[in-house]
Amino acid sequence: MDDELVLRSRRVLLPDGERPAAVRIRDGRIAAIAGYHDLPGADLGTLALLPGLVDTHVHVNEPGRTEWEGYRTATRAALAGGITTIVDMPLNSVPPTVTVPALRDKRAAARDRCHVDVGFWGGAVPDHLADLPALAAAGVFGFKAFLVDSGVPEFPPLDPAGLGRALAAVDALFLVHAEDPAELRPAPASARYRDFLDSRPPSAERRAVEAVLAVARRTGGRVHILHLSAADALAPLRAARRDGVRVTAETCPHYLVLDAAEIPDGATEFKCCPPIRDAANRDALWAALADGTVDCVVSDHSPCPPALKQFGGGDFAAAWGGVASLQLGLPLVWTEARRRGHGLADLVRWMARRPAEIAGLPGKGRIEVGADADLVALDPDDVFTVDPARLFHRHPVTPYAGRRLTGVVRATWLGGRPVGPTDPPRGRLLAAGVPR
Repeated sequence: MDDELVLRSRRVLLPDGERPAAVRIRDGRIAAIAGYHDLPGADLGTLALLPGLVDTHVHVNEPGRTEWEGYRTATRAALAGGITTIVDMPLNSVPPTVTVPALRDKRAAARDRCHVDVGFWGGAVPDHLADLPALAAAGVFGFKAFLVDSGVPEFPPLDPAGLGRALAAVDALFLVHAEDPAELRPAPASARYRDFLDSRPPSAERRAVEAVLAVARRTGGRVHILHLSAADALAPLRAARRDGVRVTAETCPHYLVLDAAEIPDGATEFKCCPPIRDAANRDALWAALADGTVDCVVSDHSPCPPALKQFGGGDFAAAWGGVASLQLGLPLVWTEARRRGHGLADLVRWMARRPAEIAGLPGKGRIEVGADADLVALDPDDVFTVDPARLFHRHPVTPYAGRRLTGVVRATWLGGRPVGPTDPPRGRLLAAGVPR
């Protein structure tokens, strides 16, 4: 490519708002931002120019469970959906990323296969707390822990005391799957979604969030609540923020778009943990996004083979819990956000800037001088129908099949270079504290 590129749009999403602008790119970074008429260059017209989205909650599963997903397929899906950076979870790969050799295995599996930039989380499990400092030094962006069974035996949970020991072991961000096992109920073998939903009540999330916040208060550590689904947990989060506890929180498109009352019996493609709840709960999550109690929206892309999902009318108790939505997050959230009166600046804050800030990716998620030139041209008004055959993740199982969505990605640039999901992979492997 040329060393320099200029992109002009009537709708550029800048840190201080949306306005006409011209963006000069040089050597993979944003070199200047000028008035729309001040620099000649490629004119996007009324297509909105957004920073590439940052998804910090993706289960790629490679190595070890590559038949579930993989770096080629997951990052193609991300790119098609306007995501230019992901951070990969330490499970469900085998081995999980709980030691430095396991991190090397992850990086070797990802090398030359990624269509977007990829970073890695480490894992905090009971037998490997001593490995946390070495993993942090090796470049993971933080550590994930479960307070409840993770679903895979090689990644056991911590109790709150163990989480406290982990926070004391290393100064890093700890991401927590917060459900209290004492509040869960055995799910009966059933095709009824209601039976599954009743087995994971909102109290399980609230109790676990309270426990995580108590540990963070005591230790002064940094914690991040993963995939918040229960509005009951918002009150303790708000109180902790007022008190200066170092806590952030995320939610996911499925909790913002879907309604438990509309999930058909046997439709196990909707199963995830924690579960999709009712419409009033959904409204409360949107309010928490608007007031900043919930910081960001990420996918929790957690696919598996159709047989494990019991796809086609199965048992909710036996089916794997995870929603595959990496490619669709942008239009899912934008369709619902604009209906509720939000603008593209809100979308960028929730899905680009705040995830990058929380993960410690200062060059990502924003259009400003010095940032990586990861950019997306979006038609915010075009409408399409979700066709599973057009999804790039490995298994085209999705709860959104046939849904009409607004917002179509027209072009993407990664490090200033135009890229598409069928182009050769050009993504880089990222390490915490190491400039791109």
